[in-house]
Amino acid sequence: MKQLPITQVLPELKTILNTSTAAVLTAEPGAGKTTGTPPAFLDEPWMAGKTILMLEPRRLAARSAASYMASSMGESAGQTVGYRMRNDTKVGPDTRIVVVTGGVLTRMLQSDPSLGEVGLVIFDEFHERSLHADLGLALTLEAQAVLREDLRILIMSATLDSGRVSAMLGGAPVVNCPGRTFPVETVYLPGSGDRQLEQAAAAAVRRALAEQPGDVLVFLPGEREIRRTGRELESGTLPPGTVLRPLYGQLPQVQQDAAVAAAVPGERKVVLATSIAETSLTIEGVRTVIDTGLRRTQVFSPRTGMPRLTTVPVSKASADQRRGRAGRTAPGVCYRLWSREEHARLQDDSVPEIMETDLAQLALELALWGAPAPEALLWLDAPPAAPYAQGTALLRQLGALDAGGAITPHGRSMAALGAHPRVAHMLLRAAELGAAPLACRLAALLQERDLLQGPAALDSDLTLRVEALLRFERSAADSGGADPAALRAVQRESRSFLAQLTAAPGAVPDNISLTGLLLSFAYPDRIGQKRGEGGFLRSGGRGAAMREGQPLTRSPYIVAAGIDDRAGQSRIMLAADLPEADLLKHHKDSLQEEREVYWDKESGSVQARRRTLLGALILKETSHERPTAEETEEVLLRIIAEEGLKLLPWDKATVQLRQRMEFLHGLRPDFPDVSEEALLSTLQEWLLPFIQGMRNLRDLQRVPVSRALEGLLDWNSRQLLDREAPAHITVPSGSRIPVDYSSPSAPVLAVRLQEMFGQADTPRIGGGKVAVLLHLLSPARRPVQVTADLASFWHSTYFEVKKDLKGRYPKHYWPDDPLQAAPTNRTRPAK
Repeated sequence: MKQLPITQVLPELKTILNTSTAAVLTAEPGAGKTTGTPPAFLDEPWMAGKTILMLEPRRLAARSAASYMASSMGESAGQTVGYRMRNDTKVGPDTRIVVVTGGVLTRMLQSDPSLGEVGLVIFDEFHERSLHADLGLALTLEAQAVLREDLRILIMSATLDSGRVSAMLGGAPVVNCPGRTFPVETVYLPGSGDRQLEQAAAAAVRRALAEQPGDVLVFLPGEREIRRTGRELESGTLPPGTVLRPLYGQLPQVQQDAAVAAAVPGERKVVLATSIAETSLTIEGVRTVIDTGLRRTQVFSPRTGMPRLTTVPVSKASADQRRGRAGRTAPGVCYRLWSREEHARLQDDSVPEIMETDLAQLALELALWGAPAPEALLWLDAPPAAPYAQGTALLRQLGALDAGGAITPHGRSMAALGAHPRVAHMLLRAAELGAAPLACRLAALLQERDLLQGPAALDSDLTLRVEALLRFERSAADSGGADPAALRAVQRESRSFLAQLTAAPGAVPDNISLTGLLLSFAYPDRIGQKRGEGGFLRSGGRGAAMREGQPLTRSPYIVAAGIDDRAGQSRIMLAADLPEADLLKHHKDSLQEEREVYWDKESGSVQARRRTLLGALILKETSHERPTAEETEEVLLRIIAEEGLKLLPWDKATVQLRQRMEFLHGLRPDFPDVSEEALLSTLQEWLLPFIQGMRNLRDLQRVPVSRALEGLLDWNSRQLLDREAPAHITVPSGSRIPVDYSSPSAPVLAVRLQEMFGQADTPRIGGGKVAVLLHLLSPARRPVQVTADLASFWHSTYFEVKKDLKGRYPKHYWPDDPLQAAPTNRTRPAK
């Protein structure tokens, strides 16, 4: 312990935590912070009778840290130092330091918010920013503020924005500790065109074994790439004594320990690992790191409300952490399978999990805690609003939250399982049906990699995976072409889920036909209804398609468990058939009965139908009902509002009436407005009385629109309309000429010139405010002059016009003095 760099800063850290309740420790790789810090506080006065909780984001690191601290005390894990994680706990009555994973810390806080027996909570490797770490810190900070002023909090990391964290903790002191690392040379090996990842990684391993001493640690995105790289290495020649050791989260503990332990003398170890080996672990003997620069993470899609596992480039900080693994015990080399230019384009830090993952489980935990919204707690990065809202919407659909957002008894039972809310709900519903074992198998299958390999994996039917698992359980030798390692992992996880349901009613024999039903409990928003070849409409409202030729495409209803939403059209990757009888029986509380009165475009009439709905799905529909008169009138008004006034009969007189009213409204804003917009917004007032008893487009052609418009006018308004916007003007010849109001700003009077003889001035309307625009016509009713100034026309232009008209119409009357001439509507005035 004394030789570790962390010992240099422990006195300062003790002094701070003697007088303060929060501190931040940044320690470079190799400083010994993980295993050196917790024991240093056991004898502090404020720790009397208390324990230390240390959060480690990864299971392997948690178990390794606890074992190392215990061995340094001459003990084994479970005595002074122990650990707690899902399905694996080693603590005893004398345990003072408990290393926990994120989910366990959350459960401990939920069961005892005051953490009454805890004196110090340490958040190790906080830069990894797991969802549970962020949640655990938020809950611990509130517990400290409300219930435990004496509770200490220490946040530790090798790469961390200590300023932000310190500010979040109210200006907590920051202690910096140098590390104990050896120099590491960095070699960039950009990709060579079309080589696959496993081929590039294997080539780098062979080069490292030839050029460098010691063991090799290879960082790969996931288990699939580890297996492929392993096969690629095994298919070629390796130096004698070389052993391959995989290292990933779901690997059995014995194999994980073998990967971390020092190689047997005479052997060289090549560890093929995921990012699990990035921090907190010292893998004995490693002198070379090969980094593919990729990691696998779950990214949440607000567009679909679904998380998806995706492979992304690492950040610069993660790349530096990986590089540092080569210099823990001696000088080393890091081969990076990318270029310097690509490295410069990497993000500085990884995106916190809270910013890109499914937040349904976080929302459930906050509801259980009693927080009305995320804003009630302190966060380094607050949960994004859209994914959080979708998470709470899912919880309400699963019955975990009531309408007000408070947790329900069912929600408490879901939270107690610690599984994702979808899985927890499925397990609880299955237990009620006596189908818990099958549900546990499904839950495990959903969380693990696909059992099937090769062409068989292209079949989307989840029941094929269940059958393969059941065969394997009956006989481990019968993998049926499925992946034996994946089968074992699913079997372990399934048993783990079943252990949590010990209170479940007696189980019935596995009935694979229940697969779709159980799956529908987990994914009520992904129940799909067949619509066309290979296509399904999901109850959540979005469409999805299945690969052609799949037997499930013939199913009327399915449940989609795996969906690839990266393309424009979501593709169903994993699903199960859902019998309609099961759907109607077990989802009856979610069904909605809807009576809809609607406009049928095909028949051009109002129709009524009854529907049974599940979200966006129409399960049943009948259309033999007759809508009431009130319902019909409402739909007719709606369709007119949508389609416009063109659905009504507009004869010439009605058009003119409306134009006259528009003209007068332009002069008098208090006069009724009959513009398209105004009429459509007031259909209920002026049109409703005239469509009673009508049901279709043909009926609408009988609407007396003129009477309806006149209904907007009282007696005085009608008088005003006739007076100031007359339909006709009587001209000197005695003819009543209609006024054209099609341009409200300039009404037109089209009259033969001879009928205006003797009229000195232009006729005026609108209370004398508006002169009509005269279209003076020839005897053949062709325009010869347009004027709004009749007096000027008589004195000037008339004589030019007269010459032309007299030549073309010699039999007609063309006087020299039009103001003294007798007007006529015939060829010549009567004598």
